[in-house]
Amino acid sequence: MASWGDLAAREHRSSVIVLAGGVALYAINVYLTTSLLPNAVADIGGEELYSWTMTVFLVASVISSMLVSRTLARFGARWAYAVSFTGFALGTVIAGVAPTMIVMLVGRAVQGFAGGVLVGLGFAVVRTVLPANLWQRAIALMSAMWGVGNVVGPIVGGLFAQFGIWRGAFALLAVIAAGLVALTFRALPAGAGAAGAADPIPWASLFLLTAAAAAVSIASIVDGTATIVLLVVAVAIGGAFVLWERIASSRVLPEMTYRGRSPLRWIYLAIVVLAVVSTIEMFIPLFGQRLGGLGPLAAGLLGAAISWGWTVGTLSSSGAETDRMRRAVRVAGPLILAAGLAAYGLLQVDDPSGWVIAGWYLTLLVAGTGIGMAISHWFTAGMRVSTDDAEAAQASAGLNTSQLIANAFGSALAGVLVALGGPSTVGSARVLTFGFVIIALLGVLIAFREFAAARGWRNAETAERAVL
Repeated sequence: MASWGDLAAREHRSSVIVLAGGVALYAINVYLTTSLLPNAVADIGGEELYSWTMTVFLVASVISSMLVSRTLARFGARWAYAVSFTGFALGTVIAGVAPTMIVMLVGRAVQGFAGGVLVGLGFAVVRTVLPANLWQRAIALMSAMWGVGNVVGPIVGGLFAQFGIWRGAFALLAVIAAGLVALTFRALPAGAGAAGAADPIPWASLFLLTAAAAAVSIASIVDGTATIVLLVVAVAIGGAFVLWERIASSRVLPEMTYRGRSPLRWIYLAIVVLAVVSTIEMFIPLFGQRLGGLGPLAAGLLGAAISWGWTVGTLSSSGAETDRMRRAVRVAGPLILAAGLAAYGLLQVDDPSGWVIAGWYLTLLVAGTGIGMAISHWFTAGMRVSTDDAEAAQASAGLNTSQLIANAFGSALAGVLVALGGPSTVGSARVLTFGFVIIALLGVLIAFREFAAARGWRNAETAERAVL
């Protein structure tokens, strides 16, 4: 079995830093911006557009994540990464120097578009720059970068904001992105890609899925009937997306997602469930401040507890090598996630004691462990679902697309649940938490459905080989 030392070997080290760095840069940016945004709004105005800083970023990420396979086929790994890191640095600079919120949104859109490609490239390129025995470790490391981002982002953003220099946090991100551009040219192969290998851009699918994501995002910032109408519209558009994908000649996701016995659709759904539930961390610092009277840094670290658990779960489960162990981890993950969130929900009370607040940290750590131990194994399962290189590349890019879409929908859904539980903060916390507990438990049912589909898929392939 490959070790972490093998992944850090001299011949692989630079490539691993680039792959993990792309995910880390995206993740740190998400949480860094959330922590410094109140200070930025106080400086440049535009409070009415506050929530759009995340909406614009996520929608742009969803769009670009769907273009990962095409970008890689057209430009090759080196130039795809170099252009994406450069675009991310440019968007970060725009956001950092923004005199108004409108300019800030432009920067966030550029950041999101480049960031969506960066995250997807990691999972698509790992097959070509690392040997197969290191894939699981590399996937685990990239998955753990989300945990790193949720720890580093709030601390760095909070510290810069606390000292009144929030723009400096964006400057630091831009410098890191520029450094990764330089490393990319030394670490990744110089192949120019295959210009004729890329499929046509699935514009209709992109429009439908982006429209659905936008509808849910808007639903989180309106009230009453408008929220219900927008959610219904989003579901309808999502159904139209699936129907169109089934008959379209060019698709966002591989054809096997919608046809035949392939387990890929269930793999994507399992990732969606975990990613949706993970967006609860957006509101954890808010609950910590309003219910527990925590300061900004302590509240930020409360939200980071989920990612600490995510990192622990990812790294500790990366050694699961047999099929039986992998299946057990994929079932146990959502169960542990649901248990941790349920306990956290029960601890939501006004004027909590110190012991109750300590319980918040512990239960969120447990919940994050459940996410981490399952999600990296779902990513690996998706990478191994096909032996055809072109199809496998599409499936790998679809893994990232699924996660980004889930983040966009999950953050909007979280806002809706918080509003439904209001005006009491305790009510909001409980409705959000227990609503996400139900979603987490769906992950168990999806896992068993995927196991059955995978057995049928393997049996069918065995029968075909026997005939041949």
